[in-house]
Amino acid sequence: MVVLAVTWMAKIGRESEVAAMFEKLTTESRKEPGCVMYQVHKHKTDPRRFFIYEQYKDDAALEAHRAAPHFMQFAKKDLPKIADRTEGHLFEPLG
Repeated sequence: MVVLAVTWMAKIGRESEVAAMFEKLTTESRKEPGCVMYQVHKHKTDPRRFFIYEQYKDDAALEAHRAAPHFMQFAKKDLPKIADRTEGHLFEPLG
């Protein structure tokens, strides 16, 4: 199992567009065979801040996600126009 935790900040006034983009990305990512979990969160007091928690069965599944057409379109091409990725960390379970 591999976990990816990512934080994005919507550009001022673009919060609803970012949320809509994440809805599309979530729907498609959850269809991937190696995706165990894909959950986007919106900060409770900062509407511009989004946190994505992703779990994949292994590194190959994560790489397949990163190569998927929906990821390339939404996360690589469209999202950076309306938001900035501020953090991204990979984790693996203990034990």
